[in-house]
Amino acid sequence: MYLHMITSAPWVMYPEIGQDPSQKWIFREPRAADGDEVYSLIADCPPLDMNSSYCNFLQSTHFSNTCILVEHKGKVAGFISGYQKPSEPSVLFVWQVAVAPHARGKGLAFTMLEALLNRDGLENISAIETTITEDNAASWALFKKIDAKHGNFGEVTTFLDEMEHFKGKHDTEYLYRIPLK
Repeated sequence: MYLHMITSAPWVMYPEIGQDPSQKWIFREPRAADGDEVYSLIADCPPLDMNSSYCNFLQSTHFSNTCILVEHKGKVAGFISGYQKPSEPSVLFVWQVAVAPHARGKGLAFTMLEALLNRDGLENISAIETTITEDNAASWALFKKIDAKHGNFGEVTTFLDEMEHFKGKHDTEYLYRIPLK
């Protein structure tokens, strides 16, 4: 007889997630109406770069199938923006991962990314890419965890150099490519 253990259910570690239905975590595609809340969430998540609110509206509409939004207690708790690379449609480029201060420390970023990767319509994704600055410890931890889950085959290279590309106005962005097979 084998006993199966559910290890990915958020309510195991955080039982409050499975109790009151009005308190549940809702994972869904963003909509146009979410654009302003996404903009505010990213503002609360340094060191993420602020884009225009218009950009967040485009992410929530044109790219909604490759983005994910999480609500908790009626508020936006997390957001991941991404897109399929035009030159490599089987690669999901993860642009930003934002978790509201009140929702941190619960593994939400990892759960959001896993939910996004398992979304209907994204079955062809064979790798993810993201860029991370050296000092963004939260992003490094998240993507190393995803990499470990998929066999530790990820590679890190310099994508945009602080001096060469940004002329000293922005830290170097390192490209982290993680095969998912």
